[in-house]
Amino acid sequence: MKADSDTTGADPAAVPPVLRGPDGRARTAAASGRRGGAAARETRLKGIPVSPGVAIGAIFDTTEPPAEAPRRGIAAAEVEAERQRLADAVAASRKQVAKLKTRIGVLPEEAQEELAPLLDAYAMMLGNSRLIRGARKRIETDLVAAETAVQDEAETIAAAILAARDDDKAGLLRRAQEVREIARRLTRNLTASPFRSFKDIPEGAILVAEELTPADAALLNPARIAGVATEEGGADGHTAIMLRALGIPSVLGCHGLTEAARRGDPCVLDGTAGTVTLNPSAATLTAARNALAAFARERAKLAKLRRLPAVTTDGEEVELQANLEIPAELPLIAQAGAQGIGLLRTEFLFMNREDLPDEEAQVATYAEILEAMDGEPVTIRVLDWGGEKDIEALAEGVPALTGPNPALGLRGVRMLLKRPELLEVQFAAILRVAAAKGCVRILLPMVTVPAEVKQAREIYERVARRLRRRGEKLPDPLPPLGVMIETPGAALAADAIALEADFFAIGTNDLAMYTLAVDRAEAEVAHLYDPLHPAVLRLVQFATEAALRLRMPVSVCGEMAGNPRLVPLLLGLGIRSLSMNASAIPRAKQAVRALDIADCARFARRVMEQSDPARIQELVMGFAEGLTDKA
Repeated sequence: MKADSDTTGADPAAVPPVLRGPDGRARTAAASGRRGGAAARETRLKGIPVSPGVAIGAIFDTTEPPAEAPRRGIAAAEVEAERQRLADAVAASRKQVAKLKTRIGVLPEEAQEELAPLLDAYAMMLGNSRLIRGARKRIETDLVAAETAVQDEAETIAAAILAARDDDKAGLLRRAQEVREIARRLTRNLTASPFRSFKDIPEGAILVAEELTPADAALLNPARIAGVATEEGGADGHTAIMLRALGIPSVLGCHGLTEAARRGDPCVLDGTAGTVTLNPSAATLTAARNALAAFARERAKLAKLRRLPAVTTDGEEVELQANLEIPAELPLIAQAGAQGIGLLRTEFLFMNREDLPDEEAQVATYAEILEAMDGEPVTIRVLDWGGEKDIEALAEGVPALTGPNPALGLRGVRMLLKRPELLEVQFAAILRVAAAKGCVRILLPMVTVPAEVKQAREIYERVARRLRRRGEKLPDPLPPLGVMIETPGAALAADAIALEADFFAIGTNDLAMYTLAVDRAEAEVAHLYDPLHPAVLRLVQFATEAALRLRMPVSVCGEMAGNPRLVPLLLGLGIRSLSMNASAIPRAKQAVRALDIADCARFARRVMEQSDPARIQELVMGFAEGLTDKA
């Protein structure tokens, strides 16, 4: 973390900020805050907090020259020449991505581990991908220039991804941005448009831009740049992930920034609060220096938690695991000190490809993940797909799987039982890996009735028998077969489902959505989405108690698990296993280590007596503040 970004390594609380103008020369805060002899007025802008920390420095603005590529048709005789132009642009882009990968070798280890897998993904998209194949085809069939073909195909793919109905809207947006980023790179190479340069950024500056791409972020040197602020962008994109990995305090989506900021203006950036203050007053500068020092102390404190156990003050152990969306997140899981993977989503195996992954391909992927986890437990959720997911190999030729309301249609285990060959291949791969690597559990998505678990278990045992006849070594006993509790029906039938399942994982994101009939991505109703609604909490309680009565493992793996303010409530309801985004683990552990289980149980009873969501929110906030006061 760039905790002392405005100094040269001295105590940030004691040394005044060094501001640098566009010529790179140091200037005093007072001098930098004046234009034409008059003091500039302090201006505070609000954006999206992306990477925590405080930065104090001078503004350095940068813009990306536009890649001009007007739509252009071609004659049939020009097709081969345009195909060659595209091939040349692809080759140039691949060289640039390879150079970027070499460049990141000088960055901090955490940044390298985050950026390298994304650059690998870029390289794959510059291979025989859907984007490149589609662009070639458009050149031939639509008779358009290479840059037009690339842009059209990229927008078609991005639109299809964004139109998918999926809880993970941030993930969909990231995938769409990846496609568009590669299309922009190809377009620049096709039109000989220059790329953005960061060579002239003075040390200690705060970089301001309309937008930064992930490739731009890979070029930033955290040892030189104090902070980053952009007009566009959000908290869940690859650019944001990279800025966090680089440890650069950052605020994205700060509307009005590029119009208000001038190169050389003094600035205070708060990546925790999401604010950018231009021409700060003396009082603002003093507060910023104090906040910078406090943040550095907090980071050091959280870092020490990595190797400490997640144990309450009265000795109760709590399992803190990580959710895994794609293998690229594995380094983040290791850094967070997770006790395994509580939810491995396997949809990434099936996406962005024309064919289905066979048993061997799945074995190789699962083995890689288990090796990286080095003996820690891994819970693998089998394919959760319905008509809303972007899985080309399944969508083509199976039109019956799509429907007017995919969220309520043939998704999850329903689809797998209709297409048992998919489940058989996945079961076989997981069983083979479990035999070699061990410590695996299998999770069934979207279960609503006990019969679905029975059918899935019959297939599971049939696959195991077939593998044994084939001479494969299998674990004995077989890995546990569990159930996602993510619908009101499953929660209310938890007593019966528990008799068929080996463990429960409560998916609070979908559970809240289905219970409240609210899609968080719909702006008109998003404010109604509330995981603390008493109906949602009662379903969580009902499912938890059903599992505990049979002494069956039960975990929570939705967003509630990673919210440190909700940890006391979940522990009070009887949960002892939480799975969350890796970045949330340190603060969740900090919360666990400050709690007493008896206090949590009393608090949970009080919350469950309430019927007003606002009152529940008030109680939760009050309990969290009480813990902060004790700390």
